[in-house]
Amino acid sequence: MFQRPPPPGPIQFPSVQPDSVTLRWSPPEGVPGPHRYRVTWRRGRRITPSPNQRSIVVKGSEAEVTGLLPGEEYNFTVVTLSENGRQGRGVQSSVHTELLIPELLSTLGLGDLHGGKLTLSSVLEINSNTVSDKPAHSLEQLPWTFLSKLMVSNLNARNIKCVQDQPMYDCSMTDDDDPDAINPLDITDDDSDAINPLDLITALFHCSDPFLQQEMVSKMSMCQFAVPFLLPNCDTEQSTLMLWAMRDLVKKYRPHSLAGNRTFLEDRIVEMEVPMVSFVRLGESSLPKSQTVNKLLSNPHQHNNAFVHCDMECGDVLRKISDGLVELSWYLPCGKTNIDTFTQPVAIANLRGDGMLFGTQMSFLNKTSAAIFIFIDDLKEDLSSLNDRESRAELFLVTNSQSKTFNMEKLMDICRKHKVKETNVIIKKKQNDAEFVKALRFHVKGAIGNNPIKMKVEDMAAVARHIGIVVDEDCTECIDGRANAEGIAGNIQDVMKFKKKQLPLHGKIWKEISQIEKEICRMCHADDDIEGYKSSLKTREETLRKEQQQTVVSEAMGKFTAGISGSGTQRLYFLKWLKIQLDTLSRQNLSSLREQYKDCCRNTPQDKELIADLDEQISNCSLGPEHFFRELGQIYECACSLPENNPARQQVQHLPALCAQMLLDGFPVELVDGDASNIPMKWIKEVLTQLHQLVDAKSKILVLTVLGVQSTGKSTLLNTMFGVQFAVSSGRCTRGAFMLLIKVSEELRPELKCDFIMVIDTEGLKSPDLAVLDTSYEHDNELATLVIGLSDITIINIAMENNTEMKDILQIVVHAFLRMKEVGKKPRCLFVHQNVSDMSAYDSNMRDRKKLMEQLDEMTRAAAKMEKKIAYAKFTDVMHYDPDKDSYYIPGLWHGIPPMAPVNVGYSEAVNELKKSLIGSLLTSDNIRNNNAAEFLEWTHGLWNAVKFENFIFNFRNNLVADAYTDLCTQYNTWEWSFQKKMNSWLLTKETMISNFGVSEKNVQMNALRTRLRELLHDASKKLNEEEQTILSNLDKYYQKKDNKTRLVEKYRQDFQTSVNSLRQQMEMSMNHFLEKAVEIREGMEMVNKIKNKTMDTIEKKVSKLKECGERKLSEDGLTKEFEKMWEEIIFELSEVRMPEIDVYQDVHHLLRSNLSLKSGYVSEMLNTVDLRSSGQGKFSVKTEWFSDWTSYAKRSGSASTPINANSFIAEIQNICDCIIRHCDSLTSDHISIMKRNNTGYNDTYIRELLKAVDDQVKPHELISEKCATYLKFHVCGCAAKLFQKTHKEFNALNDPQKRLMESKPIFLEKFLESFSEKDQCQKRAKQFTETCVKPAVEDYVSKHLGQAIADHMMVGDGEVTYSTRTHFLNDLLKQLLHEDSFQKYKEYTTSNEIFVKNWIKEQIIKKMSSGEQMQQLETELLFQIVKNITATITSISKNMDIEEFIPQFCSDLKDQLVFPRDALDNLLILINDKTDQFAINLKEFIEEMESHLAQGYANKTGISHITERITHLPSKPHELLFTRLCGCAEQCPFCGTPCEAGGQNHKTHFSNMHRSRAFARGYWDASKKLVIDICTTLVISDKCFSDETSGQWPYKQYREIYPDWEIAGDPSMQFSDYWKYVLKEYNEEFAKWAGSEPADIPPAWKELTPNHALIGLRKSFNM
Repeated sequence: MFQRPPPPGPIQFPSVQPDSVTLRWSPPEGVPGPHRYRVTWRRGRRITPSPNQRSIVVKGSEAEVTGLLPGEEYNFTVVTLSENGRQGRGVQSSVHTELLIPELLSTLGLGDLHGGKLTLSSVLEINSNTVSDKPAHSLEQLPWTFLSKLMVSNLNARNIKCVQDQPMYDCSMTDDDDPDAINPLDITDDDSDAINPLDLITALFHCSDPFLQQEMVSKMSMCQFAVPFLLPNCDTEQSTLMLWAMRDLVKKYRPHSLAGNRTFLEDRIVEMEVPMVSFVRLGESSLPKSQTVNKLLSNPHQHNNAFVHCDMECGDVLRKISDGLVELSWYLPCGKTNIDTFTQPVAIANLRGDGMLFGTQMSFLNKTSAAIFIFIDDLKEDLSSLNDRESRAELFLVTNSQSKTFNMEKLMDICRKHKVKETNVIIKKKQNDAEFVKALRFHVKGAIGNNPIKMKVEDMAAVARHIGIVVDEDCTECIDGRANAEGIAGNIQDVMKFKKKQLPLHGKIWKEISQIEKEICRMCHADDDIEGYKSSLKTREETLRKEQQQTVVSEAMGKFTAGISGSGTQRLYFLKWLKIQLDTLSRQNLSSLREQYKDCCRNTPQDKELIADLDEQISNCSLGPEHFFRELGQIYECACSLPENNPARQQVQHLPALCAQMLLDGFPVELVDGDASNIPMKWIKEVLTQLHQLVDAKSKILVLTVLGVQSTGKSTLLNTMFGVQFAVSSGRCTRGAFMLLIKVSEELRPELKCDFIMVIDTEGLKSPDLAVLDTSYEHDNELATLVIGLSDITIINIAMENNTEMKDILQIVVHAFLRMKEVGKKPRCLFVHQNVSDMSAYDSNMRDRKKLMEQLDEMTRAAAKMEKKIAYAKFTDVMHYDPDKDSYYIPGLWHGIPPMAPVNVGYSEAVNELKKSLIGSLLTSDNIRNNNAAEFLEWTHGLWNAVKFENFIFNFRNNLVADAYTDLCTQYNTWEWSFQKKMNSWLLTKETMISNFGVSEKNVQMNALRTRLRELLHDASKKLNEEEQTILSNLDKYYQKKDNKTRLVEKYRQDFQTSVNSLRQQMEMSMNHFLEKAVEIREGMEMVNKIKNKTMDTIEKKVSKLKECGERKLSEDGLTKEFEKMWEEIIFELSEVRMPEIDVYQDVHHLLRSNLSLKSGYVSEMLNTVDLRSSGQGKFSVKTEWFSDWTSYAKRSGSASTPINANSFIAEIQNICDCIIRHCDSLTSDHISIMKRNNTGYNDTYIRELLKAVDDQVKPHELISEKCATYLKFHVCGCAAKLFQKTHKEFNALNDPQKRLMESKPIFLEKFLESFSEKDQCQKRAKQFTETCVKPAVEDYVSKHLGQAIADHMMVGDGEVTYSTRTHFLNDLLKQLLHEDSFQKYKEYTTSNEIFVKNWIKEQIIKKMSSGEQMQQLETELLFQIVKNITATITSISKNMDIEEFIPQFCSDLKDQLVFPRDALDNLLILINDKTDQFAINLKEFIEEMESHLAQGYANKTGISHITERITHLPSKPHELLFTRLCGCAEQCPFCGTPCEAGGQNHKTHFSNMHRSRAFARGYWDASKKLVIDICTTLVISDKCFSDETSGQWPYKQYREIYPDWEIAGDPSMQFSDYWKYVLKEYNEEFAKWAGSEPADIPPAWKELTPNHALIGLRKSFNM
């Protein structure tokens, strides 16, 4: 009896494939082998045997089962077989075979993208593949290589074979003489890393979302590739009709029936009713079907592989998932008999794989085709799929007579059985392929020529649904999107009427508003009343806005808003459907209008009115989503004119976010309205702001634009380069400018320093539609300046190699580049020459490039001359351009004659090379600014304002430039302030040392002081050099940052470098002056000191003599008598000593003569007759006779609007002179304070300073004649001489030797008596030293340093911003003036600006110092600091020295900090013999007590009156320090007198953001006597003139010819001057009374201004 063998071990599945499974098990236990096994399998889990059960017998414990179906569950059983054939118990296990598509997608690295997760934006993203053209080295790279090539319409996109890292051949058999030779026989055929192109395309379509599918189909169609028609899913056996994917295809063609009149047809491919001819294979066929169809579609002149075939690269690789794919291609005639293969359009369908396996696809083709050509060899196959009762297709059989299975009888049987005409049988015999294709073409022509079945692709959707094929447009989002779009487009009958009714806001009203905006800027039609005209324009604009606001939102716009407010996918479907339907409508309208226009021109050319009307309709017949977005923008702009709490305004707040999302979704958004030539700035601003928020502020943008003549392929170039979708069809060219965002991948963002690349497509220059207008050149100039100003890289698109036709455009471009260079921008430029097919174009055109460069240089010089910037001599001065590296030659777009021509491979490759170069240059460039969306918006806003003003260079100071300039000024002011602080501190130290000269040293010679002065001057120069280099170094570091701000202010770099040098020179002159002055003061004290020293010596000698004689034992009375006797002797010896007298008047007279020595002869005569003693008496009055021809001086006032009136002229001169006198009086007062504080006499340096001050003050005022200036000096010097003479007499009286000696007698007596006493006087001496020497020195130290400390304190906390730059300072000052509402203060500000500003700063200081005892805190801090130094000095001095050495050493150690009173110190040092150690101890105690006492004194001295007095008498006044920091430039506007606001000292250009009316300079009209209200910023854009002494009447627009140092920006907004408009409106009567005129006529718009409007205008003026 035979036993059943034991079962094997458990089944394992080491490999599971879609069509095969590998099983493995272990042998049965306890039974020696070898063994045989039976492996049985079946689909499903059924236990009972089933018909589909199969089995095999294997030896060994492993088996491979093939021929399985993908995605199915299989049950496997393995049993052991004995030698006699019996089988034991089996083991079972189940497994699912893999699905084909997921498996293939995983192989391609697309596993995570299955199900439409691959989006268009992700494919267009700029990544590392964008800048690399390396071929794919693995299957994972193939999809991206294919897509990248497809997106640039590269005809080689389907060549997708992986490149091996190592060559797949054996070199051992090669020629020994040529080690590098390759033997072709050794190349291996390895398809392990290859994939059929159809599989790749199918896989990508399965992964792509509907919008990427649509774009892929569009690019494939451009390359003349067949596109997926029925997309199979081999796993579900379900096909999808790709109707949506083909929906956007638009084709132009010319059937032969229209060839005569040269018209053409243009339509969407899915809406074209054309016959479809299908090609299928049933069973096996020896004829290459796809290759044959390619030949069928190609003409002898041009072959194109529409369908992938086996002889193409990887075309012979086994297909895995693409069998069942139906591809569709079209043949479209061009109307030329010798070229066209077919005379009418025909669709060609091609089924991949065996048709007998794909019944659904065959059924669809039977029902939709006009003819089906069946390729078949095996005539025994079941052809039941041909028996479709609903089929209307004519059948053709195509077979090969050379096939082994060919049988004519069977062929005839098949024809009879399936009702195939014998004439429809095409047999390839021994003829060549050309003859065979010719025969095939004959039958195709016959099939489509005899009233064939014609169907639209969109109509085939019903057939597809009927037989179970999915239609891609049947998803809910697509259906809803279409319905919403049809709700708008379905109601359009007449485009122009629809626009007027449904889109009214951006029509006539918006165009008029745009014209008004430009007219406000340019004032081309202004009359004499400029401000009145300007006010009327504003009123008209407000009226138009109100008219817009009264317009109810139309039904179409309501539906449009609802459509774009839907979910993401539905919104995209809606916009795409709307674009499709509007394009179709526009195309149909345009076609009809063109026909009417053609007929009218032919038949009724005399009807000019009708022709003009048709021409206008053709220009305005286009309608697209951009028009709806324009209307949306105007709805938003209207609402923004309403109050913020208005419900209508609140309802539109969400609209910009929707448009911003459109940008992120890859849709172009209109930047410049092409019809109105304007930017809806509020709308664009909010859209970009929302964009900035949507991406979480990751919105760094690089901008690329293209410029060129209209219809030269600019949009196509961008579409090919980046795969984007700028409109290039629908019978219309780009109008205006559109912006589109392309994402940058995370990996490239750090290198590119941006998150997006913004591509701007522009309207073509030299448009024929605009050529008839006078403003066409202006329009082109505006557009070129704008887009170049926005871009980081500009592509200049030139058709062909000839540059001559581009000369006008290049002139525009050069002007634009020059303007951008002036505002800190130097973009890169690329010249792209299109339609250059010659491969040698680059070398051949070297000479042309050189000529182009010469031409550009010449244009640059001409443009620079016109723009008044002659420093630019070469094109490369204004932009980055290398003619060899930045010139590209691109072949023509089409390879052959459209519509059957594919995109030229050379075109795609050249464009891709250009793209790589662009991205590569961005990666390596450090000159590109990286603005985020908000900064880009600011730049756009400022640039567009400049464009509107025409005067581009000098008026372009947008917010970004202003911010950057303010930042630079803030930094520079910080460096300058630090420089001045350090140098002032150094100077104060050295002045202190000079004051202490000789105090601590004995027997020092005064001539050594001059030596010390020379040393100090040398040290000062050295110190200044160091600090100057520090600022220059800081400036260099600032510009080396290479960020956005530094690039914008690059042109100011030289100005600030010059300012540093000027600052150094001014500081050096000032320091030298103060050091010399300190030396002269010290020398002036020497006479007094000599007398004192002599007295001290006498007393000491007398005392010594008495001691030697032993008089020490005398009583106190005896000693007193001896002292009196000695004192009488001393007085007698000094009786002849007197202080020298000085005649100040005589000295001043000599100094005046020296100062006026170079003046005219009559000045000397005036000096001979002048009496200085009477010159300074009374008020200085200007006389008319001081002006020989006062009218010529009056003309220098600079404006024809101010009348020439003697009284007003003299009043103006008087006002200037009064200001100068007040300034000189202040200087005189300061000098007298110094004389009294330092106990010094008169020094001629005081008068020299006064004369220099007068010269400096007079210099800016050309109105002051030489005679008037001379009399002014007489008056100033006379006043000063009187005061100096009086003060010097007081000095002499105070320092009279006998008087001073008598005052010191008690001290000397006390010292005399103490010298004979045995008591220790240390404590008394220490107290005396502290009270008479240290305390005054400490108080002086605090006073000298307090001014700087207060100034520093004002610049921290709340004042940090106010005092950081002049701009912030003026903003706060003018804001306070507005709040104080005082005419008198405005008058003082406009007439005596410097005095008023200094006083205002002083008031702010007093106000702040009075708050919270801040002044006392600063004083206490300075006190603590110096006491700390004093205490440390006492500790450091050796106690072993005598006290007579200790005190001088103490003074010497502190000589650069404290100035010790010489009298008190001398009195202390006489007859002193105390112990040093005890003196030092006592001194510390009294210093501590002094500190406490002084601190308490500072704390007790509060109140505004004390602080005011304290600040007024400080040696270094804080308000003057801050004024110097903030108001370094004293230049004033030549027209209105507003002060310059530029940073630094010696800047080349003066400017102000707050120009004002001529009324503030007391200007009034001669005829009406009314104040002039015109503002400089308005005048310089008007056609008015001003008077110039040398040039007569001169246009304000050309004011820089006369005043080249001033930059007056045309008023960029009605609000920019609202501050001064409001002030004049408020104080019109007061200013008129002051000027002696009638009040001004205030425009109505000004009367509406409020303080809030004034504040807004102030903020905008200073960019706050």
